Amino acid sequence: METTLLLFALLTPLLYAATNHLDNILLEKYFKSGGVGTLILFSALLSFLSLPILLWFDSSVFEVSWSNMALLFGVGLLNTLLLWCYLQAIFNDEPTVVIIYYQLVPVLGLGMGYLVLGETVTGEQLFAMAIILFGASILTVVMDENGIVFRWKTAGYMLAASLCWAAESTFFKFVALEENWVRSFFWEHVALVFIGVCLFAAVPHYRHSFLKALSLNSGTILGLNVTNEALYMSANAIAAFVVMHSLVATTLLLNSFQPMFVLLLGLLLTWVFPRLEVEHVNGQHRLQKVAALLLTVYGGYELGF
Repeated sequence: METTLLLFALLTPLLYAATNHLDNILLEKYFKSGGVGTLILFSALLSFLSLPILLWFDSSVFEVSWSNMALLFGVGLLNTLLLWCYLQAIFNDEPTVVIIYYQLVPVLGLGMGYLVLGETVTGEQLFAMAIILFGASILTVVMDENGIVFRWKTAGYMLAASLCWAAESTFFKFVALEENWVRSFFWEHVALVFIGVCLFAAVPHYRHSFLKALSLNSGTILGLNVTNEALYMSANAIAAFVVMHSLVATTLLLNSFQPMFVLLLGLLLTWVFPRLEVEHVNGQHRLQKVAALLLTVYGGYELGF
C-alpha cells in the first residue's frame, strides 16, 4: 500500500476509536435502561443524513442493478448485526478490551478475500498479521484478584462481530468493483435506514427506550449521537474508498491500529475527565496494554512498509 493511501487509511481506526468511547459513554450515562437497542436505532435512523450527500456526489445511484442492490441490503444487515454484537460486548467491558478482538477481522477477511475475490497475500503480510495477532492475544486474558480470567462472553460477541465485519467488507467490494463505492455506500445506508424503521416498528422495547431517551436530555443525546454517527459514517466512507484500492485483508488489518487509538484516547479522556472512568489505568493493565500496543504498531509498520 502506498504511503499516502496508508496515512489516509489510518483515519478509519482513529475515527472508529472515537466512536467506541462515545458508544461507551452513551451506554453508561444515557442508555443504561434502554441498552443496545436504543443506540442501534439512533445509528440506523441517522444514516439517513448521509443519503443527500451521497446523492449529490453521484446522481446515478439509482442505476444500481437489482441483484447488487439486494447484496448491499445484505451488507446493511451484516452491519447492523455487527453493531448489535459489538454494543453487547462494550456494554459490559471497557473499550480497549473489547476492540482488541477485532484483530480477528483481517484473518477472516483474508479467507473471504481469497474465496470470493481471488485475492492473495504475501509472506511479509502474513508475518505482520502474526505479530499483530500475537499482540492482540495479550489483552484477551485478564488478571484480577481471582486469577486469570478469559472473557468468554465478550469473545463470543466479538467473534460474531468480526465475522460480520469481514463479510460485509468483502461483499461491499464485490459489488463496488462492478458499480462504484459511492453507489454502493448509498444503498448500504438505505438498507440501514430501512432496518432502523423496521426495528422501530416491530420491537416495542427498542421503540419505547428510543422515545424515552429523546424526551430526556434530548439536546445532549441528539448532539452526541449526531456527532457519533458523523464520525462513524466518515470512517465507513474512508474504509469503503480504501478497500477499493487494496486487498480486503490488508485494509482490515490496518484497523489493528484501532486498539492503539482507543487506548490513547481513553487515557486522554481519563486524564481530562476522570469521572468518566473510560479506561482502567492501574499498573498491571497498563503493562498489558503497552505491550499489546508496541506489537500492534510494529506489525502495522511491517504491513505498510
